[in-house]
Amino acid sequence: MPVRKRNMLELLKRMLTGQNQFASGGLMLMVIGGLSVYLRAVPEHLWYWIVNQTTMMITVKDDDAAFVWVKEWFLEQPFLKRVRRIDLDTTMRSECVALIPAPGMHWFWHAGRPFQVWFSRSESTRERTAKRIEALTFRTIGRKQSFLKTFVDDVVRCHTRRMGVQSWLYTYNDGWEYSENYTPRVLDSVILNASDKEALVQDITKFRESKQRYSQLGVPYHRGYLLHGPPGTGKTSLVSALSAHFALSVYCVNLTEFNDRSLMAAVSQIPRNAVLLFEDIDCMKSGQARVPIASDAVRSEDKPKESGGNGVTLSGLLNVLDGFFAPTGVLFMMTTNHIEALEPALLRPGRIDYKLYLGNASDAQKVELYQRFFREASKSEAQDFVASCRSTETMAEFQGLLLALADAPVDSKRGHRSQSITKEELESVLA
Repeated sequence: MPVRKRNMLELLKRMLTGQNQFASGGLMLMVIGGLSVYLRAVPEHLWYWIVNQTTMMITVKDDDAAFVWVKEWFLEQPFLKRVRRIDLDTTMRSECVALIPAPGMHWFWHAGRPFQVWFSRSESTRERTAKRIEALTFRTIGRKQSFLKTFVDDVVRCHTRRMGVQSWLYTYNDGWEYSENYTPRVLDSVILNASDKEALVQDITKFRESKQRYSQLGVPYHRGYLLHGPPGTGKTSLVSALSAHFALSVYCVNLTEFNDRSLMAAVSQIPRNAVLLFEDIDCMKSGQARVPIASDAVRSEDKPKESGGNGVTLSGLLNVLDGFFAPTGVLFMMTTNHIEALEPALLRPGRIDYKLYLGNASDAQKVELYQRFFREASKSEAQDFVASCRSTETMAEFQGLLLALADAPVDSKRGHRSQSITKEELESVLA
């Protein structure tokens, strides 16, 4: 045995037998100190164990839509009036300015139980922009999740009551964000040819009432609609009006801003009972040129590259329409000015189930729109006006003309805007 190792064993033996009083005393102090630290921590560990066994916790983060719902729920609680540390919040749609609990710990009573809520806030840097990360954590007495489910249901009911039956517009920017300036169209304000609108509404109504039947048949529960026709014929307005009529929010996708992977990620976040809108489905941007969406048959070097942010391929698009990534309970609304540019694979049932052509405005549409603008005008007066402005082809052009006529002189005898305008006046308005 080496001499050094033998010496160490001899020293340890003397320490344990007490022959080396200085070393053994130091060892005893170390043991006593460690034991006291451990014993002092026992009550604390025991306390936390008891708390964890007798309470429940639920956390909601700011990247979830429910985070805003909880803040809306706070506004209806009596305890909020007694909170002394508050924050000013302008992010809630239903409130211009709201006062909510500030970051930190707060206590309140709800449904006969004490609640502890911890509002945490931290700053982080992501993509060179500072982003504030927030979370709300609730703790209450009990062990049954059914009570937390009741609490969550109360938050959802509060949100539903405050929002009412509304339709919101969402755009994607590293996550879905709603547009504060969006005002949905009224269905009656969208004027189509006879029976077209009624047939479309009936089809959507039938689909929304057929969820159980789709499930029994094993068919994916979603439906695709294609609105095609010249620009300015009301395709986007019709989507907005239908969404508002059925109280569905619109999630608008601009394919020029996505690649296959980011599109799948965005679509996977869309909730049920929503409208997923693809505008100008026939085109995508590549540099300054607009080219048809690449089909699977196109050579790989001709396909847009995924890393460019504008590389949605046909296969990627089809995956979100009827593949594994297709959301459930969603209406796919697609618009195009050039249906002939679409790939046949995109047009088959299961991807596009209903096609509606929106062409140039008919005289009947123009007459109906004219009478919406000038309700006191007779049908014959509307027909005379329509006959005098044949140069307007689309409903958008005709609507622009009627808006311009808002400054036309008022005929005091008839009590409405004069329809008897001269040819020169009409040409000046059209110009």
